[in-house]
Formats: sequence, C-alpha cells, structure tokens
Amino acid sequence: MVAEMIREKVGGTMFRIETVHEYPMDYAETTDVAKAEQKAGARPELRSHMSNMDDYGVIFLGYPNWWGTMPMAVFTFLEEYDLSGKTIAPFCTHEGGGLGSSGRDLRAACPDSKVLDGLDIYGSRVGSSAKTVNDWINGLKLI
Repeated sequence: MVAEMIREKVGGTMFRIETVHEYPMDYAETTDVAKAEQKAGARPELRSHMSNMDDYGVIFLGYPNWWGTMPMAVFTFLEEYDLSGKTIAPFCTHEGGGLGSSGRDLRAACPDSKVLDGLDIYGSRVGSSAKTVNDWINGLKLI
C-alpha cells in the first residue's frame, strides 16, 4: 500500500521482490523462517529480476522490518545490481521496531549510493498514512 501511495505521487515503475520459495502463510512461522535466514546470512533466490536497472536514478525501496532490518531477500536484490551513483529512499512497515538497523545496513550494502533518510510506518496504520507518506516525499525534495 505504501509503495502504491509513492507511485501515485512520483510515478515510476513498481517491481516486487519475491523469492522462489514462498514464505509460510502463518505469521509466527514466517518470523521463524526470517530469523533463521538472518542468522545464516542467507540470500534467498529471487523469482524475477530487473533487466533495466540502469534506467533508474532514484529507487524507492520498501520492505517490512524483519528482526530489526531488511528481509534477507532485499539483501539478495541489492547485491544483484550495481547501484553506484543511485539515490535510494528506503521505507518500511513495522510493529514497533521502526527502521531498526536497516538504514545502516543499506548504506553498508550500497556504499556508492546516496541513501536518504527513510520512512517507517506502523503496519497497522498504513491505511491512514497517506499524509505521512506525502510529507516524507516532499521532504526528500526529489520532485
């Protein structure tokens, strides 16, 4: 939902980071898998890939906060592309952890990119967050 709000404001193309192996439908089971992936430093295989990453200068990168940072599949995505010189605007949903260490982790994964201050939104409040998203985008001064 947040990604769609951003797209409505700035335009662009949406790409969904999806793994080959699906996560369990049960929340607790998914968090167990996510914790095990993080502990192992896993890089889950992605279902699809972008063939035209060079066409983009600004990337809005959205993800849920899983155990204090980005899901390991997001790390897989970041490592697949040369994002040097690109501007990355991270945003995440969470239920109390905010951005966690994801901003620092993103900067470490993309040292030659400009990583902007991120936006974190409680997952339970996404439906009423349009103004917050709009204000964040305006504050980035990208458009």
